[in-house]
Amino acid sequence: MTDPMIPVDAYLVDSLPEIWFGVVLFALGMYLVLDGFDFGIGLLYATRETEHEREKLLSAFGPVWDANEVWLVAFGTMLLAAFPRAYSRLLADHYLLAIGFVLALLFRGLGPELREQRHDRQWQRYCDYLFVVGSFFAPLLFGTLAGRWVFDAATLSLPALLTGIGLVAVSVATGAAFIAAKGGPVLASDLRPYGVGATIVYLGGVVALLATVVLTDAGGAADTVRSLPAAVVVGLSVGAGLGGILLARRGSYRAWVASAFALPALLTVLLALFLYPTIYPPTGLTLRAAVVSPLALNLVTVLGLPVLVIVLWYFTYLYRVFSGPIDAEGYGS
Repeated sequence: MTDPMIPVDAYLVDSLPEIWFGVVLFALGMYLVLDGFDFGIGLLYATRETEHEREKLLSAFGPVWDANEVWLVAFGTMLLAAFPRAYSRLLADHYLLAIGFVLALLFRGLGPELREQRHDRQWQRYCDYLFVVGSFFAPLLFGTLAGRWVFDAATLSLPALLTGIGLVAVSVATGAAFIAAKGGPVLASDLRPYGVGATIVYLGGVVALLATVVLTDAGGAADTVRSLPAAVVVGLSVGAGLGGILLARRGSYRAWVASAFALPALLTVLLALFLYPTIYPPTGLTLRAAVVSPLALNLVTVLGLPVLVIVLWYFTYLYRVFSGPIDAEGYGS
């Protein structure tokens, strides 16, 4: 009898569970980077006083924000497909935060859509409130949920709240950098102080979070904070943050975007270091114990990874199409 094309009792490669752990965290990182700057634009929207500037900010992320949320779906789908036990516990134990996060996303999305339905100043003001409030609470609640997950902490504990506040701050930093690179010198000059200030708040929050973890050993992560890999990631984050501040002050806005986007990407790497080899610290569930059977994971690999490649190609194409400058009418108008 010939061997089956897809093994039944063994993984395609022995490290396949670890590979899928990396893939799941990669999807999470893409979401934090791409929808993160959307949240930042929503928060910076509250600082604009003229209709022209508000329309310009809406035009900046209008063509891509729906697509950016694909990475949230990808994160949840991959976590469910590869580590269903972790997925079920994550939602069951944090369902109030998850529901609040979804409602914030709903408000963030409804605000700009409803705004265009009536040309009434009071109506548009209420829609703007929805947009800004949703853009604030979405990263705050998602970050707090992540802090509870990674550090086995209560909702109002320092590790959870600092993670939530840090995600809000880094969203403002990436949003300011993105708009500065696309919105012209006047808007870039106006938004630069917000981006620089948010970067400083984020770096300070990371230091406070790590100090809290060391002092309380939240989630058993104190040793990880003291490890060389964590020190390297923190060092790179500080370098990216301070480098971004210097680039912003020099007016090198496209380079600022790259350094700002590095911050949530490095944050995801740090979260991965805190988790591994567990995937759900509150119960001590390891990724090897949470992973599906070899046959199921092999099928997910064969069927799912090509889809991921297609999604990456699509995003590369999308951001090339909308790579130009913006004005109140949109891209390239």
